[in-house]
Amino acid sequence: MTHVHAFSDDALGDHDAVGLVEAIQSGLVTVPEVVEAAIGRIEKVNPELNGLAYAAFDRARVEARTPQGGYFCGVPTLVKDNCDAEGMPTQQGSDAYVARPARKDGDFARMFKATGVIPLGKSQLSEWGFSGSAEHPRIGPVRNPWDTTRTAGASSAGSAALVASGALPIAHANDGGGSIRIPASVNGLVGLKPTRTRIAQDKLMRDMPVRIVADGVVTRSVRDTAAFFREAEKVYRNLKLAPIGDITHPGRKRLRIAVTTESVGRAAGPEVSELTLKTAAALEELGHHVEQIEPPVPAYFVDDFLLYWSLLSEFIVRTGRLAHGKSWDPSRLDNLTLGLARHARRNAHRLPLATARIGASKRISARFFRDYDVVLTPTLATETPEVGHLDPTADYEQIIERLMEWVAFTPLQNATGDPAISLPLATTASGLPQGMMFGAAAGREASLLELAYELEEAHPFARIQV
Repeated sequence: MTHVHAFSDDALGDHDAVGLVEAIQSGLVTVPEVVEAAIGRIEKVNPELNGLAYAAFDRARVEARTPQGGYFCGVPTLVKDNCDAEGMPTQQGSDAYVARPARKDGDFARMFKATGVIPLGKSQLSEWGFSGSAEHPRIGPVRNPWDTTRTAGASSAGSAALVASGALPIAHANDGGGSIRIPASVNGLVGLKPTRTRIAQDKLMRDMPVRIVADGVVTRSVRDTAAFFREAEKVYRNLKLAPIGDITHPGRKRLRIAVTTESVGRAAGPEVSELTLKTAAALEELGHHVEQIEPPVPAYFVDDFLLYWSLLSEFIVRTGRLAHGKSWDPSRLDNLTLGLARHARRNAHRLPLATARIGASKRISARFFRDYDVVLTPTLATETPEVGHLDPTADYEQIIERLMEWVAFTPLQNATGDPAISLPLATTASGLPQGMMFGAAAGREASLLELAYELEEAHPFARIQV
């Protein structure tokens, strides 16, 4: 295994985002020093990790001289390259068109910047976020800093690789099938997918028939994730959801926790199953009531979700010229995107029922959470695969079978709209992080964060050796 990290004795030190805020506020470091250190760290590790999609370093240096305030004032970050940020192109991880710089911030970037962060650019993703591994046919894969022969995970891979390596303390991520939780799992990070409509989102995400994508961040600590959601609520608040509030410590309530290592027609591998049951035992030692259950997922769910996912690809393929003008070249789309679009066309007659059942899945979830507070599963079914296992230029049938085998647990909460968090609680025999995922009922992020604090305190998260 080849570790790659950027931790050093500079202005960033080994601070998480909250620690960096405290260092800036106390005068130990200045915002320009912090931004320059982050730029230097990205330049150090990005040639090996390939997590940066677009650099806006000079712009960030200017912003650092006159920071605009907010709790995270001066904390360097990245915006994922599927959300608009003023002055930066939104390339969606694709070579199928040439993006022009956005004229203004999208709704997410506007909210994110209002918390005080300073974006240094955009992070790399898989093409339109469809794959569980960001492996660009031209510029290459995003590599895992724990082992550069392995993938850095799903479409928030660039953000996760750079946070895990120490180049940044926090970065934007979003999740339409697991893309906050998957890269959090494989890079040893905290990744919370919030309840549907919790966070401000760009119009493209809001306009989906079923709004499966949720925005958030990847971090190295529970307190950073909690602080992000606290500050985000000060900028944008959905009044239909109870506020998360300021969660700073473990909860006292002992929870009813269901655990399963199986999904529909698929089960976690032996090692991951064992690690999940060890996590369940740790929860019991902490006084929680844990019960092993059958997977609470309807038999039709996998086919329905794949078809709905395919519909999004077909929409992109059909509207590409209208959206991107003369630069649009569908021959440059990867095989996964094209294969998903074909799947949607061939099964168009099934789309209305599949979409309706995806939308109705929240009712099944609500019934389940009458009996349990939390459900524990592995975030991913097996250990992190090597780069190339999910090569987007391979045959579509091979890609989709491997993808669905690995990403068997995360899509459920995208359909139901419920929150779920991946925590770096396990390590495989080969020394790789393996995330454990905790789901809760809609609006119950506070419970997940309180549990996350408790587990972080009892079982401190591993980090790349510095």
